[in-house]
Amino acid sequence: MTNFQTRLTRDLEPILKMADPREKIGAYHDMPYAIFQYDPSQELALRAAVTGLQTRLDLAGKRVVRISLADCLTDALQSESGLSDWFVLEKRFGVEKTIEDVHALLAERKPLVDLVASRMPPDPDPKRDVAFIVRTGALFPVYRTFSLLEQLKGRVEVPTILFYPGDLDGAAGLRFMGVLDAEHNYRPKIF
Repeated sequence: MTNFQTRLTRDLEPILKMADPREKIGAYHDMPYAIFQYDPSQELALRAAVTGLQTRLDLAGKRVVRISLADCLTDALQSESGLSDWFVLEKRFGVEKTIEDVHALLAERKPLVDLVASRMPPDPDPKRDVAFIVRTGALFPVYRTFSLLEQLKGRVEVPTILFYPGDLDGAAGLRFMGVLDAEHNYRPKIF
């Protein structure tokens, strides 16, 4: 069993199975969410483990909603143009300009926070519903999750776990995809 699998089953799963996991998940009452950090090279194994966790939670009477940030990104890109047009843009103007444009799209024109919030459970029951935010690596390098989590404050009612591909840096610092400089201002609990 890998390090992340142990943390998933030993540390996170028992909390999510609780009658009301919000107190153990979130560090703040208006932020009932946490981050589950894993090595980016273990993405496929993580996806399989999350599917297993979802099945076990379903069997325990929880309702799990998965929110794919890859799907959110695709929806945002397609809201302005076809996906192939974005590749043409990159070829024509370069990677840096494309990164800036996609970031502006997710930050301003088609805010990622709105896309995520719209996928949260309808009629949420914090004691029964759980949300998993997955495929976070799809945002690399155009959008850092620190912004997303800060903007979700007050918009999330159910226990929510953001699965984060990156490196832990100290007690509360995270390096997105193990590449970007560590962000040390994460307020949610990190598993």
